Amino acid sequence: MRTLIAIAAALTASIATSGCMTAAVGTAASVGVYALQDRTIGEGIDDAGASSQVKMRLMAADSIAFQEVDVEVANRNLLLSGTAPTAEHRQMAETIARSARIIDNVYNEIVVGQPSTFAQSAQDEWITAQIRTRLTASPHVRAININIETFHGNVYLMGTARTDQELRRAAEIASVVRGVTRVVSFMQVRAPDMPYYAQAPSGPEYRGGGDDGVPAGDGATYQQR
Repeated sequence: MRTLIAIAAALTASIATSGCMTAAVGTAASVGVYALQDRTIGEGIDDAGASSQVKMRLMAADSIAFQEVDVEVANRNLLLSGTAPTAEHRQMAETIARSARIIDNVYNEIVVGQPSTFAQSAQDEWITAQIRTRLTASPHVRAININIETFHGNVYLMGTARTDQELRRAAEIASVVRGVTRVVSFMQVRAPDMPYYAQAPSGPEYRGGGDDGVPAGDGATYQQR
């Protein structure tokens, strides 16, 4: 009996350790993605935290009713998609989403109806993968800044674009994928930050003095950056 208890304890510890390691790897991977995006790492972490917070609150409120509700947060904007059994549940999900501290806007695209079938879910996953592939291949779009959600052929784009043209191009690319019935873009135009040296005013000029043995005027002229 003691042996069985010891084995069970060892398995529990192993699972717990594995879970921690998986979470750590997942967090590190997410931070790596944020570092490549136009938003800051801090902004990415805040968005991910808000998404997790809303998901947990939805599950705590009604895990069955909200099991097919997806939550996506990008640049303090939150998208709700998927299905809910009643209009009351749909409104409740929005109320819970608005309770998140850092959220500026909530877009409620939840459909009242039955849960998706396996075939519908598989089709949506295929559509998302196709759009991601095409965005990544396009030289006119920075795909890493774009989040894609697909539900019953409706495609929702979240994230940022650097120009209006890039925003429109991303929607156009998504719209031509087979099976897409509608594309809704919640993306925002965000110009890349200027380099620091371009923002700083020009500094004063300096010339070498005579106190260090170099005659005044003979040193190289340079500007402080």
